[in-house]
Amino acid sequence: MASLIDLSQLSWRFQNAGAALFEDLSLSIAPGEFVAIVGGSGVGKSTLLRLVNGLLPASSGQVRLNTRPAPGRREQAIVFQDARLMPWRSVRGNIRFALHSLGLDKNEMERRIDSVLNLTGLTELGGRWPHQLSGGQAQRVGIARALAVEPAILLMDEPFSAIDALTRASLQTELLRIWQQTQAAVLFVTHDLDEATLLADRVVVLGGSPARVVEDRVIQLPRPRNRQTPEFHCEVASLADCL
Repeated sequence: MASLIDLSQLSWRFQNAGAALFEDLSLSIAPGEFVAIVGGSGVGKSTLLRLVNGLLPASSGQVRLNTRPAPGRREQAIVFQDARLMPWRSVRGNIRFALHSLGLDKNEMERRIDSVLNLTGLTELGGRWPHQLSGGQAQRVGIARALAVEPAILLMDEPFSAIDALTRASLQTELLRIWQQTQAAVLFVTHDLDEATLLADRVVVLGGSPARVVEDRVIQLPRPRNRQTPEFHCEVASLADCL
């Protein structure tokens, strides 16, 4: 299968820094694949996501997205650790804002908003303001907003790290359901090996200084995955040995 994302010999360094944050980093992701990026603090996980998104330029190397431009869609969308909702817009208004530049008519725009609210379990909350939402609900809105542009690639930068454990487990389950329904490729940054093993088709471990890919592992555990099995714990422990 042809890859959807090709990262070739990427390096990135802070301005005036002597050493690169990461270098010679190459990675390919297939359409519809769920890939988790893990590694210690400071290896450049979030920076890598921003290179893919075009928010930062690579110091050297290449980011190639093999997507087909389509009217009314974006190649990619990103979900951050905090939902970054505009407090002066309702839930529907926050999602609608993401659609303004796509050239959609009003009916299609409202249809998309209804669809992603339903997909993320937020239909009853469309008229609420951000200050009326829990942390988990706000993150759902962030995910809904990203999905509304119908991206081929969904980038997620530790989206559940600031949420309590019970809500986090619920959102992980919802994310898997949404991923299976939308068939978007997901590039998911996390520091949590348990989360990566639960969610991903592949787990890519970054390590070293400058950082490189030190492990690129297909997770062979069948879905749905059970965190309580010895096989799951074994997989997590084996990934930890790579850090």
